[in-house]
Amino acid sequence: MSATNDDKIIISNEASEALGRRIAQYMDIPFTRVLKKFFTDGEIYHAFPEDFSGRDVIIVGATPNDESHLELIDLIDGCHYYRARTVNVVIPYLGYSTMEQAKPDANEIPKGITRTRQIFRARPDFVAFIDLHSEAVLHAHHGDVQTLHINTHNLIVQKIRELKLSNFVLVSPDYGRSKWVARLAGQLNAPHTAADKDRYAMDKTMVHQVASVVKDKLVIICDDMIRTGGSIIQTALRCREAGARDVILFATHLVLAGQSRQKFKENGIVKIIGADTYPGVESDELLDVFSVAPLVASTLKRHLGAVY
Repeated sequence: MSATNDDKIIISNEASEALGRRIAQYMDIPFTRVLKKFFTDGEIYHAFPEDFSGRDVIIVGATPNDESHLELIDLIDGCHYYRARTVNVVIPYLGYSTMEQAKPDANEIPKGITRTRQIFRARPDFVAFIDLHSEAVLHAHHGDVQTLHINTHNLIVQKIRELKLSNFVLVSPDYGRSKWVARLAGQLNAPHTAADKDRYAMDKTMVHQVASVVKDKLVIICDDMIRTGGSIIQTALRCREAGARDVILFATHLVLAGQSRQKFKENGIVKIIGADTYPGVESDELLDVFSVAPLVASTLKRHLGAVY
């Protein structure tokens, strides 16, 4: 017997409420806001406003900080406590995802792996991630969690086509992302190249050169995320030095930490395109933001076998 829409419910941690509501609209399922209060001593109260027993619960929860991470785990455990039939998690942005490896002899904690394991240990039935920095985190469990990596390449291609650009080239800010960028370029029938980048300290990178294929072309620099903007700005500068006529930035996760927006302004970057995976990101004079909600909704429909 197949489940109906009445058996499904969407909630979110506080960080991803806006995206959760968008996904609910595309799935034609009510969004349920979890009750949240703060006690005087700082402890946090959560409560579900309706019965979750026997229902398929979808939790949308980015983890950009420790509070959001812990809240997601609390929600997963709460769904089990109240006997949800299945607990299905969508993580639009995974915090610490760039820390999936530890440098030899550095005694670092690879928090991309350890934090993801904490989520898996809460025993969700299904976890979907969007445009992961590394797929290594997909395997940070013992085989008892179904995982999925949702790639937004078709949305990115659609967005670039909508811009009706001509004589452009795609550029990867490093060789690690070059295969991903090559795939986008193949779908767009456009040339592509990769910058030569080295990382010499935490949050410190150096971009050395870019191929001359960018000369006289509009450059679209594509990456999975923009954190502080340092390396992608360097890549833009190297492209201009190599003769690019203009530069646009494209990244799924628009973290834009610290003074990054000011850095973009100072370096002549006037357009950044990205998704609504990172909490609080909206279109403005600098950002052109598209939503992953339709893609996530269609993925969840297939996974849950819903009747639409």
